[in-house]
This record gives sequence, structure tokens and C-alpha cells, in this order.
Amino acid sequence: MSFARLDELGRKLEALEHALAILGADEATHMAVGGGAKRAEALSALAGMHHRQATAPEISDWIAAAETEALNDDQRLAVREFRRQYTNMTCLPTEFVERQTAARLRCEQLWRDLRAKNDWAGFQPALEGIVAIAREEAALRSEALGLDPYDALMEQYDPGNRVADITPVFTDLKAFLRDFVPEALAVQQERLAKSPKRPLSGVYAIERQRELGLAMMGAVGFDLTRGSLSVSHHPFCGGVPSDVRITTRYKTSDFLSALMGVLHETGHALYEQNLPEAWSHWPLGKARGMAVHESQSLFVEKQLGRNPAFWQWALPLVEQHLGERWSMEEILPHVHHVERGLIRVDADEVTYPLHVILRYELEQELISGRLAVADLPEAWDARMRDYLGLSTIDNPADGPMQDVHWPSAAFGYFPSYTLGAMMAAQQWAALSREHPSVDDEIARGHFETVNAWRRDKIWSQASRWSTPDLLERATGERLNAAHFTAHLKKRYGR
Repeated sequence: MSFARLDELGRKLEALEHALAILGADEATHMAVGGGAKRAEALSALAGMHHRQATAPEISDWIAAAETEALNDDQRLAVREFRRQYTNMTCLPTEFVERQTAARLRCEQLWRDLRAKNDWAGFQPALEGIVAIAREEAALRSEALGLDPYDALMEQYDPGNRVADITPVFTDLKAFLRDFVPEALAVQQERLAKSPKRPLSGVYAIERQRELGLAMMGAVGFDLTRGSLSVSHHPFCGGVPSDVRITTRYKTSDFLSALMGVLHETGHALYEQNLPEAWSHWPLGKARGMAVHESQSLFVEKQLGRNPAFWQWALPLVEQHLGERWSMEEILPHVHHVERGLIRVDADEVTYPLHVILRYELEQELISGRLAVADLPEAWDARMRDYLGLSTIDNPADGPMQDVHWPSAAFGYFPSYTLGAMMAAQQWAALSREHPSVDDEIARGHFETVNAWRRDKIWSQASRWSTPDLLERATGERLNAAHFTAHLKKRYGR
């Protein structure tokens, strides 16, 4: 039975994916600096092994035969998704995957060192190598899938995303934000003129911040028996559903920075921990795509973590772990603070989409060859000046070196962040319509209704549906950016 063969293969591939994920998470958190070269060799070899097994020629015959077998609905969906993954993987030769993995890891390791030194000249050659590999990947995927090169890269992160659909949405959003960012800043200034912001004390011990983060993770649903919290240069969620590794980075002067990072990554982790375990070794049982994944992280960070109702519950926890008592009137100006800044991961939800749109535009030019890596600092600076009125020309560490995505060859990923923010706002609107008293529950620290809705509508569905279909089934409509702009106006406008 060919379905049984695919099932057996899926278990073998899952084992390799498990090893790759855990070794990758360890490399970013606990590996000694001197272990980098050998770790890159090990991960490259495992990635090649996985790719060879996942792209074996006979799999095509197994899929075709399985499609003719008497299968139930879930099994048919599983075979369909297996075919989609097989098509995406067979367009990349094993030699390329091994070469890409080794280059990516070495560039990431170099990035961690050179970003801290603000050394663009030292980093540029490594990034040029990665961009060359990304262009090669785009060409391979484009030929196999019949898509434009950048669309072909996005397809691996979010099936169905196309520049032709995304660019008009981002263009409209950019136009809205050009007017709304000044409005939000003016509203904030008026409020602060009436009631000045209480400063943060600036003495938040890292271990106390960590305990606060763990307490909030557990409260919102993170299973601490199947996951952990560590420190890394760049916050991320990795590992596997049975052992999710999330990270943050701490500032002793600001507990909200790390806490919001923890809440964001917890959103990713909740999705992973609640995927259907019975299908974990099939593509059907994986997360649908990165826009959906980002919608889950941004749901926790923005729709929950910056909701005033959340802080009615959270303030006693802050006092318990950090020894500071805050009122709602004192904390919300920090939680809802709007500021034009250089760093994407520290940006507020009003200015954040502009950071994403900047990267979305620049990486299209990098992949097409219209922009050379050597010219990236100037191109970045020009858009930062245009969109946010800030300059990074003498500060590449906080410009084109600030994210791990490009060193790790993750081109086509950035749009998922803002698409995810829009989807999160739409999911919150639908949840609130179905459960009008949800804010009262959150204020009491009860997240069961929120998580039950998300488990039913999003998590348990895994990859059964395309991203647009999944969102429509969950909320009753296709992606509607009006929910996001309405959310921003309500929270930050006049």
C-alpha cells in the first residue's frame, strides 16, 4: 500500500527534522563558539541526508499510487500536501542544499560576531555569497513551479502568496501609515502632556525577568513540560512540537522589551504545541505557513499582550517578580508607546509594518539583481529616511545587519510579518464577535476561551487548507486589512 510507504517515510523524515531542529536551536543558544565549523558540517550532512530521502525518485510513484487508493478525507488531504512538498523539494538538488546549509550557517555565525562590531565591510562578502545562493535558489524554484523568482521563494513560506496580491495591500497600508504615524505620535504627546510617563527604574535583574516571562508563558497556555526559554542574539522559536525552544534577549533597563519578545515567541510555540500529533510526521500536520505562524505570535503579543485587559491581570505578576507596583495609567503609556525607531523587533505595532515593507521592497531588488549587496546600506538608509525619518548610513548594525533572516538566506519571509499582523487583527475581531465577554475573562487571567477558539479554528487545522481558505473558515471572510487599520485607530488614534 503506497499510503503506508509514505507514512513510513514520513516517520524517518520527522526523525531527521527533529535532529536538525534541536541542533539548530542549540547552535544559536548553547554551542561553544569554537564548535561552529563542525556544527555547520554536521547540519549540512544531515540536511543533505534529509533532502536525499525526501526527494527520492520512487516517492513520485508512491504519491501517484496513493492517490488511487481508497482513502478517507484526512488521508486524501495528507497525500495532496505530501505532493506539494515533494514538488517544492525536488526542484533543489542535494548538492545545492548541502552547499546552501553550510554557507548559511557560516554567514549566521559571522553575522553574530560582526554585527556586534558594526563591521559591514567584513560582513559584505559573506552576504554577497548568500544573495548569490538565494538568486540560484529562486531560479531553481521558479523553473520548477512556473512562478516569478521572488514569488517562488515566498511559496515555500506561504503557499499562495504572490507579489501581485501583496504589493497593492502594502502600498495602501504604507499610504495609511504615512498619515497615521504622525497622528498617533500627536495623540501620545497630548496624553503625556496631561500625565507625564513614569520612567522605568532601570534595575531589572535578568533572572527576575526570566521568571516573569516563564510565569506569563505558562498562564497563556505554554506547556513547560514540552518547551523551554533561553537567551539568543535574536529572539526565535525553534525546536519541535514536543520540545519547543523559544528565546529572548534581555535589557536590565527595560523589562518590557524581553517580555514582549517572550510573548511573541510563545505565540509561535502555542501553534507548534497544539498541532495534531497524529499527523506530526506528515506535511498535513505541520503549520500552514509563516503568515499564519506570525498571526499566532502577533495575536499573543499584540492582541493579548498589549490589550489593557491583559495588564489588569498582569500587573500583580510584575509586582510579584520584579518588586515594582504599577497602575494601569502608568503602564499603558509604555505598553502603547509609539516611536520611530531603527530596530524592527523593538518597533511598536504602528510603525512595525513600515520596517517590513522596507525589507520586502529591498529583498525583491536583491533577488532580481537590481540592487547589489554593496549598495544595500545606502538603499536601506534612503527608505528609512523616507518611511520613518531616520538614518542608518553610519550604523549598518542597526540597518541591513540587524536581522538574522538575510544571513540565513530566508528571502521571501518578511511579508509574513505584516500579513500575520493583519490576520491576527481579523482573528481577534471574529473571536470578539463570538465571545463578547472575552476581555473580562482575560482581565481575570482566564485564557481558556481564547485558546479554545484558536485551537479549533487554527491550530488543529494545521495544513488542511490554504492560507486564504484557513482564514476564511476561521473568521468568515478573506483577508480584510480594514480590521488591522481599525485596530490601530482604536488603540492609538483620536
